[in-house]
Amino acid sequence: MRRHSAQLTHHPAVLPWLGANFWSRTGGPLMWRDYDPKTVRAELRVLHEHGLTMTRSFFYWPDFHPQPHRIDEALCEHFRDFLDAHSETGMGTVPTFIVGHMSGENWDPAWRGGRDLYEDVWMVGRQAWFVSQMTRRFKDHPAVTGWLITNEMPGYGRVYQVDPPSSEVVTAWAQAMCNAVRAAGGTQPVSLGDGAWGIEVTGRDNGFSLRETAEYIDFVGPHVYRSDTDRPRQHLRAAFECELASVTGHPVVLEEFGLSTDTVSAENAAVYYRQTLHNSLLGGATGWMAWNNTDYDDLWDRSPYDHHPFEMHFGITDSTGSPKAPLLEIADFAKVLGDVDFTRCRRADAGAALVVPAFLERGYPYSRPADRPLIFTSLHQSYVATRAADLPVGFTREADGLPGDAALYLLPATRQLTTRTRRELEHRAHEGATVYLSFCSGEHPGTRGPWFDDLDGLFGVELQLSYGVAEPIEDDVLEMTFTADFGGLTVGDTLRFPVTGNEDSRAYLPVLPRDARVVAVDAHGRPALLVRDTGRGRTVLATYPLEHMAARTARVNPEETHRLYAALADVAGVRRPVTVDSPHVGADVLVHEDGRRFVWLVSQSPAELTVRPDADGTLHDLTSGTPTADVTLAPYGVCVLELKCWS
Repeated sequence: MRRHSAQLTHHPAVLPWLGANFWSRTGGPLMWRDYDPKTVRAELRVLHEHGLTMTRSFFYWPDFHPQPHRIDEALCEHFRDFLDAHSETGMGTVPTFIVGHMSGENWDPAWRGGRDLYEDVWMVGRQAWFVSQMTRRFKDHPAVTGWLITNEMPGYGRVYQVDPPSSEVVTAWAQAMCNAVRAAGGTQPVSLGDGAWGIEVTGRDNGFSLRETAEYIDFVGPHVYRSDTDRPRQHLRAAFECELASVTGHPVVLEEFGLSTDTVSAENAAVYYRQTLHNSLLGGATGWMAWNNTDYDDLWDRSPYDHHPFEMHFGITDSTGSPKAPLLEIADFAKVLGDVDFTRCRRADAGAALVVPAFLERGYPYSRPADRPLIFTSLHQSYVATRAADLPVGFTREADGLPGDAALYLLPATRQLTTRTRRELEHRAHEGATVYLSFCSGEHPGTRGPWFDDLDGLFGVELQLSYGVAEPIEDDVLEMTFTADFGGLTVGDTLRFPVTGNEDSRAYLPVLPRDARVVAVDAHGRPALLVRDTGRGRTVLATYPLEHMAARTARVNPEETHRLYAALADVAGVRRPVTVDSPHVGADVLVHEDGRRFVWLVSQSPAELTVRPDADGTLHDLTSGTPTADVTLAPYGVCVLELKCWS
């Protein structure tokens, strides 16, 4: 199946969007009041010298729009010079209109008076007027490469955890804002700047729906800052959210990511940037904007830095303009993008599909929002395991129906399926696919057990659950011992998994085999993995919530689900173009339109590793073309090679 990797191909720029969110070190959000052209040019030169092609810039709303019907023309002249500075440096910028939220504080224009930003008609009109006025002023400047309507509007327009607006209201507001750009003559790509924090990505309903607003935007921009208890999961979080954000097929730009160097060492800051950049590229991102360009040591006594002091040090340069470790990583990444001619590359096709349940994004009657975090975290952990298994996967949405071209369907720790999907999975298996599901009883006591019909028939078992009672897992470690060969796993092999979860989810599914054969048992001799052959394919049932248990375990990766996934790929006949005999190193491939193939090797090991990849061809150094068999990867290192296939 084709994996998402859409570029902003309709835009005339030939360079990818690789940049930084920009506030000058002279003023932060208040930079336009005491604008310093010389400092701005120096800041842009440093970015450009390290391979950055653009910035994201901001109309600080209270300053640019001081009265309902007036724009501050002096500040507009400052912004025009800012655009000129980009052109002089050979860079572009994406201006952001409604900037009332920034770095831990919200700022209103003095005249807002508490009016609702989404539903007050006059207030919506003032926003649209401001958007159109700024578009008219700057739409023809060659430095403007795109537009963003807001900065993280879900946390500004209305606090969505408390009082979220409806998707109908938000979508109407988004339509009005994007139409204002187009009516004013703006032809560059436009998006919302909301962070892609809506229900299709996070499972939390904040009113912003990627599906509903897709008609009005040109790209999707995740803002990724969430933390984890496991380092590989953390390194793959942005990639995972980019995969989820591709639900509508729009290009995905990692619009904000980064860290404060008050919270990590310089070495670990470099690691995080390296891992986030390369993994998100492999996760379908085609643009990147770091948060942010500089530190602000001289602004400690003004908001937001007086109460969010760590916000002073998110910069990729320090407050003197010198590069920090993250900027050096971006420079290395920029070189790789150039070496592979990235804008003409796409991700290699995948034979496996990771199924995103519709219950993540749809509020079916009497379904529970509490189910969504479990779905999100189980999918995330499954994604990490596919990387450790060198198994390329495409994300497929249950809400959109299942594609017919996948050889393997993965449903990790899945409790809920619609009736249509249950039947479609059986059809896919009968037609030759392998369908894998690991059972999970959920994290709350309501309607325990599988929430779909005829699990018995799909997997060839007879479930032995008692009504309303979870069957607890009493072992601290699940030992899954194979009693039959299964892919690359042979009789006697034992996989070990950490056991965790709450009183509802720390449970297994007791079954008796009927049309299925048991290929692995637990330490008590009970079926742990069963296979039912049907037509030209098969269904595979794990009676334990493998991915959920790992997702709830700190510092767990690499855990052994990757070995099961590799075996599933073998059984399903899924081709893995490059494999590495170490779960610490993930391998994936990009394909150039001229036929060249590029291999990414990404290490999740804290120690240096030397590996010998197994590929259908020979691997070559990108610069010299020298063949290479053994590859040495620095701790958490990345290596990109060209794969020349055997004829």
